[in-house]
Amino acid sequence: MFISPMLLERVDQPFDSDEYITELKLDGIRLLLSKFNNKIHLYTRHNNEVTALFKEIYENLNIPDGTILDGELIVPGTDGAPNFEAVMERFKSKNSSHYLQYCVFDILYYKGQKVTQLPLLERKKLLAELEFDEKRMVHVQWIEGNGIPYFNLVKERGLEGIVLKKKDSKYEINKRSNHWQKVINYSYQDVYLTGMNKKDHSFLLSSIEDGTNIGVMEFVPNQERKYIHEKVRDIGAKETDKLIIFNEGIKCNVKFRNWTSNQKLRIPSFHKWIS
Repeated sequence: MFISPMLLERVDQPFDSDEYITELKLDGIRLLLSKFNNKIHLYTRHNNEVTALFKEIYENLNIPDGTILDGELIVPGTDGAPNFEAVMERFKSKNSSHYLQYCVFDILYYKGQKVTQLPLLERKKLLAELEFDEKRMVHVQWIEGNGIPYFNLVKERGLEGIVLKKKDSKYEINKRSNHWQKVINYSYQDVYLTGMNKKDHSFLLSSIEDGTNIGVMEFVPNQERKYIHEKVRDIGAKETDKLIIFNEGIKCNVKFRNWTSNQKLRIPSFHKWIS
């Protein structure tokens, strides 16, 4: 049984409030686990069934029939931090040997009863009644308030971010709600825009230090795109079947999640122009 999950609103800054709890934002794949008629099914947030892909996380699971859990599937890295590239590799190939862990943070059905209407802390109490083997499945830990110091610790350790959830929030199915908010620990980098893909209008990014390609940027506001087109008219460009290559690099600053293992920027987006 699939339920479209509740999604997070993005905010720029953390905050401290006794009305909220704070959790670590885990860098993995959103996953719902459903057990009805004594059969377990796994679904991504887009309703793709992936039960056969991740058998190891539920092989020894003993939870009541009529239960639906919400959580994040991760690959813990050598330093304990979730490794997004590894979990995506495991998602795409059964032959991958990466160790998976399912981190559960909410419960939607319990013993056949829908519990999404209950306040978050009451759902947390129900979730705490479930026992996992603590190797393949774990409860996501949370604290009351303290969003700012928690986020500062996340930045120190290079983790993805935090999630702030209102204590009395209901589980809003298939909705992005400001009762659940995420603060991403972005990194920032000066780069050159050196070209554009004709097909999707994404921009090629190059290192200012040595000119090597460091990724592709899709997320650019329309006003900034207009500026780029005006600039390219001034500096000129060459064309291939697939690319428009600028005669000069256009310098800007981008924000991104992290560096990938092949030294590319992950999910870069425009931040500001620099001279």
